Amino acid sequence: MASLCLGVILPAAGAEPAEVVVEKMQFVPQVLRIKPGMTVTWVNREKRSNHSILFEQENLESDRFFPGETYQRAFDKPGIYPYRCGPHPEMLGVIEVAE
Repeated sequence: MASLCLGVILPAAGAEPAEVVVEKMQFVPQVLRIKPGMTVTWVNREKRSNHSILFEQENLESDRFFPGETYQRAFDKPGIYPYRCGPHPEMLGVIEVAE
């Protein structure tokens, strides 16, 4: 009888995935703490609304992403990165990057 060995592949140090869910017109979690080198994925779980991620301090905005779609950004440098939804300025979030 042959045996099957299943392995688990873990991301390399500094490359762990981090996720922010967009639902009910808010970012969950609202504040996400990560380490330098990590990539954050925003997942739109709304039923009808599209959103963008706007970092005003950096003058950087994602394209709009629709229900079921995602947006990703890597954060290499420590710092605090406040953001909001472009079309919905009441939706606020923060990425905190620290060692």
